[in-house]
Amino acid sequence: MAGVVDDALPVHAQEHESKVGIADDTEVDDCPIEQVRLTVPITDDPTQPALTFRTWVLGMASCIILAFVNEFFGYRTNPLYVSSVSAQIVSLPLGKLMAATLPTKQIRVPFTKWTFSLNPGPFNLKEHALITIFASAGSSGVYAINIITIVKAFYHRSIHPLAAFLLALSTQMLGYGWAGIFRKFLVDSPYMWWPANLVQVSLFRAFHEKEKRPKGGNTRLQFFFLVFAASFAYYIVPGYFFPTISTISFVCLIWKNSITAQQIGSGMYGLGIGSFGLDWNTVAGFLGSPLAVPGFAIINILVGFALFIYIVVPIAYWNNFYDAKKFPLISSHTFDSTGATYNVSRILNAKTFDIDMDSYNNYSKLYLSITFAFDYGLSFATLTATISHVVLFHGKTIYQMWRKTTTALKGQLGDVHTRIMKKNYEQVPEWWFATILVLMIVMALIACEGFGKQLQLPWWGVLFSLLIALVFTLPIGVIQATTNMQPGLNVITELIIGYLYPGKPLANVAFKTYGYISMSQALGFLGDFKLGHYMKIPPRSMFIVQLVGTIVASSVYFSTAWWLLTTIPNICDASMLPEGSPWTCPGDDVFYNASIIWGIVGPQRMFTKDGIYPGMNWFFLIGLLSPVPVWLLARKFPNHKWIELINMPLIIAGANGIPPARSVNYITWGIVGIFFNFYIYNKFKAWWARHTYILSAALDAGVAFLGVMLYFALQSYDVFGPAWWGLDSTDHCPLARCPTAPGVVAKGCPVL
Repeated sequence: MAGVVDDALPVHAQEHESKVGIADDTEVDDCPIEQVRLTVPITDDPTQPALTFRTWVLGMASCIILAFVNEFFGYRTNPLYVSSVSAQIVSLPLGKLMAATLPTKQIRVPFTKWTFSLNPGPFNLKEHALITIFASAGSSGVYAINIITIVKAFYHRSIHPLAAFLLALSTQMLGYGWAGIFRKFLVDSPYMWWPANLVQVSLFRAFHEKEKRPKGGNTRLQFFFLVFAASFAYYIVPGYFFPTISTISFVCLIWKNSITAQQIGSGMYGLGIGSFGLDWNTVAGFLGSPLAVPGFAIINILVGFALFIYIVVPIAYWNNFYDAKKFPLISSHTFDSTGATYNVSRILNAKTFDIDMDSYNNYSKLYLSITFAFDYGLSFATLTATISHVVLFHGKTIYQMWRKTTTALKGQLGDVHTRIMKKNYEQVPEWWFATILVLMIVMALIACEGFGKQLQLPWWGVLFSLLIALVFTLPIGVIQATTNMQPGLNVITELIIGYLYPGKPLANVAFKTYGYISMSQALGFLGDFKLGHYMKIPPRSMFIVQLVGTIVASSVYFSTAWWLLTTIPNICDASMLPEGSPWTCPGDDVFYNASIIWGIVGPQRMFTKDGIYPGMNWFFLIGLLSPVPVWLLARKFPNHKWIELINMPLIIAGANGIPPARSVNYITWGIVGIFFNFYIYNKFKAWWARHTYILSAALDAGVAFLGVMLYFALQSYDVFGPAWWGLDSTDHCPLARCPTAPGVVAKGCPVL
């Protein structure tokens, strides 16, 4: 699952000697964090080239390919996320191949004195790290594309392409401003150690160690290509010939006429008991690859999933909480009081594109499926549980490290890594960050206030959202830099603008995107800067790669989305798509309905006494208190270390992905994750350490490449596979989506 990293990080090697030579001087490894001392080398060769021709070629290619593939698959029934690890693995042999074959002759840039070489020597670790930073810009996604999608595919309104592009670019780039302001605290300080980066450092060092092919075995690279070929070849079955095997539900095949049985057995629209899939895309589609997720995190997530989907949801549904039986058991759609899909056009003023209160009062309050309603409760609880967990389990450490950070910065002291970076490399001037910040604020104001105010958010809303991002970047950055946990601002930003400026769907999602994503992007940039700090990459080279990577990735994400939205008929409308079509946009469907809930109707008419769901507010308190018993047990029984592995934010957020994720995704993800990270890890530890990341990347890459090939070769011509029973990409559980309340009429369902 993306973003989940084990706090107890593996170390790469034995502890370094206390003194290690750097050039002609002797440095002391005085880094105060033990995990960093054990993992990050304190040697550096400042003459080693970093931003080379190879870096540009492989980095740009990785950025463009990953951006295209992730956006392309984002609209499909099982979206696939390909991480930068794939590029990290593939770029190593390609870089070595370029080093072995390209000419070393210096090339002069016309009309300048500048010269460069296509091949400045052996492919090195710094080049490899910069290529991976390029790739991570391409793999990280552009949240604002969701706004463009719902405007064009769900609300069926036009948006000026330049306004859409400025929105996408400005939301991605604003983070540079906050990163420039806070890098002194969050990068230079040795106490802000960014634990997730140590996994990357270990991986880079493992890749650049000399490797001999094991007797009777394969090198890592050979293993990657073997798995890639197998994954590529196999995906033709679930991707074209037999899509049904992506989700198989035994219960539905036996009880074909029972709504209750199909609600229990469906892996796509029900509880998923007895369902499974024979498709890597089902395993990794929504939750990411389970192979790289620590075992304790998998267990926490599965416990949360089981408690939610097998206890909370059935009790609430079959006791008819909030008229639950009028609606499907699991759905991301919105409904009216009769059980019909909510007709948003009845309450929207067509000219002003905001709520018409008379029409709303004459129509119906907004209802959700019981799973979707409790999903918002889980979102509330996750926010407060994260804060509570961090304060209880990490508060003292964070406070001590923050005090040491401020003390160290006052005295301009730093650890060995900070001294090496300041001694060997030119730093990035503050005005570079400030210039980007000013330009992006202007761009954001033009995107929202210009073009006929198509995005609805007024200038004060843009500036207020940026103020929220500015205020929260440092405290959340300190939490992430010391604990690996990042509390999200999405719920808070939706709530704030929902109360301040109700009835405006696009204003709500634009405010959320500027407030939440610019902060999240800033922390992504700062985390990358810290990785560069550990890898001893020149800061200016790192800045240029991040800047160019972000601009290129934003452009590719936008172009791919615009192309798909304007060329695929009825994209995102499952009722109008031909059978077998994968373009159902499950993630965008959730985003669209969130814009109705928070934007058009608003939290005042949803989560107070004016709406149906005021009870969801109790989840704020439940989340806040939930880590307390675990913390008390951990203090009472300090020798039982497993207690501290009970992570309440992870448990609560465990099933937070449903919808758009489904039961079958969690079940298959959990089975694969437990098999590899418990059974294989304990029985074949050496194999696990050598092959797990590579296996994950190869499986992802095989599915991605064949999926794109299938589209261009067949699906773009409306050829989705042979017409037979197995072409159905659902799980043959049509009744699982039916209501069970008497008298409710729903398409394809019996009236009870």
